[in-house]
Amino acid sequence: MEFIKPGINLNIIGKRYIAFAFSAILMLVSIGSLIIHRGPNYGIDFAGGTIVQIKCEKPVTIENIKVGLAELGLEGSAVQQFGEKDDNEFLVHTNQTLITDKGFSEQIKTSVETATGAGIEIRRIEMVGPQVGKDLQEKALFALFYTLLFITIYISGRFELKWMLSAVMALALIGAVYFFTIFEVSIPFLIAVALVVTLILFWQLRLKYAMGAVVALLHDVTITIGIFSILNIEFTLPIIAALLTIIGYSLNDTIIVYDRIRENLKRYNRLPIDEIINKSINETLSRTILTSLTTLVVLFCLFSFGGDIIHDFSLAMIVGIIVGTYSSVYVASPILLMLQDESVSGGVAGAAG
Repeated sequence: MEFIKPGINLNIIGKRYIAFAFSAILMLVSIGSLIIHRGPNYGIDFAGGTIVQIKCEKPVTIENIKVGLAELGLEGSAVQQFGEKDDNEFLVHTNQTLITDKGFSEQIKTSVETATGAGIEIRRIEMVGPQVGKDLQEKALFALFYTLLFITIYISGRFELKWMLSAVMALALIGAVYFFTIFEVSIPFLIAVALVVTLILFWQLRLKYAMGAVVALLHDVTITIGIFSILNIEFTLPIIAALLTIIGYSLNDTIIVYDRIRENLKRYNRLPIDEIINKSINETLSRTILTSLTTLVVLFCLFSFGGDIIHDFSLAMIVGIIVGTYSSVYVASPILLMLQDESVSGGVAGAAG
């Protein structure tokens, strides 16, 4: 099955500056939203607090539920519809860490029933302490950071045979991050600085393939988080799982293109580097699009029929697959051309060999 005929020659590299501008706009909007909202809308996993899921025997208004909660001193609690409207189920999210024993459940039940005039069933109560939430935030950031570093070792070793150089650099960065955590430096700030330093080192050490792959992955993660921030969707542990999955998927796409570039650099070593890269992208375009489309079909089914528990996870995956496919074609590969030393014909070929 082929959506794209063999021998197609789209001028993808020629449109790279338009693609870079488009990506820059998306990333600036994403970062701007995160700044305005002071970070992602952390769910209970990261922010701490208590979630109560209630089911009403007949339709009620969110305002009446809030009145009942206010009588218990839970003013300002967020109440949202859960599931289908006809289910009459609601999630109550409060930043307070409450005692979740049977007596507390009965208090909520009685107070909300009085305010709404409807029978109430307490489906579940979940509590996460603030320290636990903070620890989970830090572990999630470290997971993303270490994933990107280990990817750089693999990419540099596989495509540029610089295993030792990339490993030493990664270990030095990990050591530096660990050292500064002892002095209780802000983890988000510390990891952001470490990633910037990593990109600068890639540039200076001419680790072209790793630079392209990591920039593309940062591009994917930033835009996915930004869209969640714009839509004000809660950022939970399943979303971290989705981000790590997106990183793996996008990297796989990038490696397929990189492999073809490496092969073509040896096969067509007399051609200009921009033509070789463009040819390689076109040759893998059909496989890239088919793989993404089949994955998206499954994800749209999960999004539509998987229920509320998996709804946000599937949304993150859909956004990530679309952005990741785009970045593999229009971000990761064109960066190789940007970093290519124009004075040395076929310089990337030497690195790939």
